[in-house]
Order: sequence, then structure tokens, then C-alpha cells
Amino acid sequence: MSFLVVIPARYASTRLPGKPLQQIGSKPMVQHVWKRAGLSSADRVVVATDHDEIAQACAGFGAECLMTRPDHPSGTDRLAEVVDRLELDDEHIVVNVQGDEPLIPAEVIEQVAENLAHHSSASIATLCEAIDDPAVLLDPNAVKVVFDAKGMALYFSRACIPWPRDHDFDSGTMPAGKWYRHLGLYAYRAGFLRRYRTWSPAPLETLESLEQLRALFQGEGIHVAEAVARVPGGVDTPEDLEAVRQLIA
Repeated sequence: MSFLVVIPARYASTRLPGKPLQQIGSKPMVQHVWKRAGLSSADRVVVATDHDEIAQACAGFGAECLMTRPDHPSGTDRLAEVVDRLELDDEHIVVNVQGDEPLIPAEVIEQVAENLAHHSSASIATLCEAIDDPAVLLDPNAVKVVFDAKGMALYFSRACIPWPRDHDFDSGTMPAGKWYRHLGLYAYRAGFLRRYRTWSPAPLETLESLEQLRALFQGEGIHVAEAVARVPGGVDTPEDLEAVRQLIA
């Protein structure tokens, strides 16, 4: 299996400006992500950025970097530009590893690429984890996913899905059954990325503010599996950054 890892690394961030260049230990965050991705069997790891300082930092630690347009509405659109710039075949697998995931395990990068390679009916593969906290079920920031017997996604939502009709959430206990939280790691076929950028946002996507619903709306298959390793949260805030610094130290 051959696959490419692309790390989108935007400089602008409302809560943490210059996030990819924030130091963790003696290295910028993007270098930690790049090193983690390099531990997988990817035949190539590319940082895609829109900022000269990030490109210069990548050159300093030896990473391949592509300068992309600054006006992309999403990271998926940025990946589509990379696919065209590298002239990838439509069946080539591209794994999107976010530039703010300095603790991501290489095993899950490998897993999501392999899952897509082994499911020809899917255009995308992604991962999930079991939910064991009733507060997470009701948290709109935790995206839930349901899938069929073959592991193909039926729906993603910020709401609790499926809804346990007879459960009393005031009891503070988990309802009987299994619920899954979606993890934002994706593998794509390059041809899907080319199709994606031609579509307008879907009504469900706009309503839930979930980009993956555009693919489901268009009839694209998304394979979902439980992650083989725990995936720590990314760095969104100064508090997250400090926590990761302490872990790595």
C-alpha cells in the first residue's frame, strides 16, 4: 500500500495565532506532527501551508513543504490543491493529519490508510472511539457517528445519536448500548478531493457545521472504524498547548 500524508498548517488561528510555530520543547508544533507522521509507512509526508514563516521552519528541520493559496475555505480544499500540484492518480490515498496534533499515534495514521485501501466502495475512511461518559453524549462539541454492519457511516451529528428514548440522563449514568465519538482523522482517495471542491455546501452540513456531511449528501461512502490507539485531543487553546508541553517534557 502506498499513501501520502498531508499536514495542513495554517498560520491564522483565532485562539492561538501562529499555532504551528508554537514551541513544544525545543521544536515547533508542526515538527512534532511531521515526526509522528514519518513514523508511519507513508511513502511521503508533505506540509501544506499558506505562510512563509511556516515554510521556512519546515525547511529548517528538513520537511517537504508546499505553499498553497491563502483563500481556501477548508483544509479539504487545501488538500485538493496539493493533489493537483503533485499530479496524483485518482486512486492514490491521501491521509490528512492536522497540524495541531503533536501527539497523534503513527498507528492510527497507518490504520486509516489501510482501511481505505481495503474498502473499495469508500471514498473516505475515518476513525471513532467509544463514548463512556454521558456528558460527552450531550456535548455538541463532541461529534457522534453511527455506521452500518459493514462499517459505512450512516450519519454524523453534534446531537446524541442514536437517541436513547427511555434513558434518564439526569441519573448521570450511560444508557445501555454503544455510542461513538468521531475522531477528525481522514484518509481520502485523490479523485474524491477533486470532486469535493466542485460541490456547494450541503444543507445538512450547514445546519450541523460538519464538513463530512457534504460527502454523505453527495452519496460518497465513508468507512468508520474504532481507533486501534487512543488519539489525544489537538491543540486549540493556550491551555491545550501548556498541557501538551508538560506531557512531552
